[in-house]
Amino acid sequence: MKHLELHIIQSVPVACLNRDDNNSPKTAMFGGVQRARVSSQSWKRAIRELAKEIAAEEKSNLFSGDRTRRMVYTLQERLVERGVPKNAAIAIAEQVADIVETLDSKVDSEGFKKIKTVMFFSKSEYDAIADAIAKSDDIRNSMVSLDKAVAEENNKDREKALKAMAKILEKGAIAKAIKSAQLKDAADIALFGRMVANDPSLKVDGASMFAHILSTHKADNEIDFFAAVDDLNKDESGAGITSTLEYNSATYYRFAALNLNELANDAHLGDIEENGKTVRSVETRKQVVKIFLKAIIQSIPSARKTTMNGNTLPVYVLGVVREKGHPIQLVNAFESPVRSSMQGFAVESVNLMNAEYSDIKKTWGIDAVFAKAVVKSSLKEQIKESLGSIETCSQDDLIDGMVKHVI
Repeated sequence: MKHLELHIIQSVPVACLNRDDNNSPKTAMFGGVQRARVSSQSWKRAIRELAKEIAAEEKSNLFSGDRTRRMVYTLQERLVERGVPKNAAIAIAEQVADIVETLDSKVDSEGFKKIKTVMFFSKSEYDAIADAIAKSDDIRNSMVSLDKAVAEENNKDREKALKAMAKILEKGAIAKAIKSAQLKDAADIALFGRMVANDPSLKVDGASMFAHILSTHKADNEIDFFAAVDDLNKDESGAGITSTLEYNSATYYRFAALNLNELANDAHLGDIEENGKTVRSVETRKQVVKIFLKAIIQSIPSARKTTMNGNTLPVYVLGVVREKGHPIQLVNAFESPVRSSMQGFAVESVNLMNAEYSDIKKTWGIDAVFAKAVVKSSLKEQIKESLGSIETCSQDDLIDGMVKHVI
């Protein structure tokens, strides 16, 4: 497996980046002590959102996937755009949504039914479904009957029209329409994957891999007692409200990897030619990976961003490319937790991580075709002895160097 790896050390101040069901910062035991933890799901969403922003700045539509339960609302909009009557569009969208994923009894704020689980689809996939439906003469004939029955509140004719339409809207036909879109605008689905319980043929295994983010040291949650003053209260002194929030602060080890072989296969972002013209190739994959790497490095979860803003950038990023084998975390560098010192946790965390990288290389003979690091300028002198064969460079040089290995 040819793959990329990113190993990141990042210090975050007072924050609650990811909370549990008790509204407390998530934690985990590792090396016999409690660590601060951020789930991979939480940080992945931050990466997806930032990747969309970066792609938009570059006028690219490659990251256009959305995870939502509002499939009915989204699809009926596409159908109405294609001239399908509103009532028929809603009924058809409900039928399709129930084929792809089970409909829930709950509705959204606008009265549209929702599916039971969050689904990941792109704009081009919705358009492909809508085009297939709008072009079907059999469905169009049923649309007229359905729209009339709904408008006249004739439930008997409505059910009859729905049954006729259900015979036409088969699972295979819907899946075929979705697959025809070939993830042209959904690099995020190719990278992060998609699970479809009702139709496994629509499942996409994510080409990227992430680990839960752990602090490199022992970390305890703390409690913030706060009070808010009622500005218009003239009758009594004291606070208008008092309460508590939990938080922590930590230096984290973050890990992410990308399977380049999987990214280049047909089920993900393989080459596409249409009408003798290449519409997707290795250059597209390079653009996707470049955006993806930048988003991984610069993203951070947005929880409590207005009251406990934890926005920071990494102090150290090690980028690795391997031609074979599987991605290897360097988290065991911190199995024995880093001890606090006058230098904090970051410097020792970087040194231990570099030592772990060197140890794995020597012990198991696992080498890399590329290994460079971005280092916070003020730390360069303090970590230079642990770098070994790792070269330091700028963020752009690191990303460009890794992107050159995309296939």
